[in-house]
Amino acid sequence: MARNYKNEYNTYHAKPAQKKRRAGRNAARRLMIKKVGRKNLEGKDVDHKDRNPNNNTRANLRIQSKRRNRSRNG
Repeated sequence: MARNYKNEYNTYHAKPAQKKRRAGRNAARRLMIKKVGRKNLEGKDVDHKDRNPNNNTRANLRIQSKRRNRSRNG
């Protein structure tokens, strides 16, 4: 069965809570780009140690390889 992307967006990605989480992840990446530079983040993920995408304190953020970060996400 083919995925219904429009329905998926409307039922999950368009929700205010999900938009806030996505904005938090984007803000974390921008913060780390300012801190260490775009070149150092190439091919890497910005990880939230406490798994909360809205907690963007510098102590909570770290750079990890995509493989390591995404394997931790389950």
